[in-house]
Amino acid sequence: MAVAIQLHEAGIALMRQNLRRRFAEASEAEIDLKLQHWLTRQDDPIPGDVAGPVRIRKSTP
Repeated sequence: MAVAIQLHEAGIALMRQNLRRRFAEASEAEIDLKLQHWLTRQDDPIPGDVAGPVRIRKSTP
């Protein structure tokens, strides 16, 4: 679990650096907001993540 937490924190730090490079003129508060949007994926849903019931396809032999 400790390793997972460290990887999560490293990922956040890397994305924060990426956002600072991409939006060099942005304030720290704006970077924080962009990072929060990225973390919650408000603008970029996970591919295949849709509303509704989960359907499991059976493979055909």
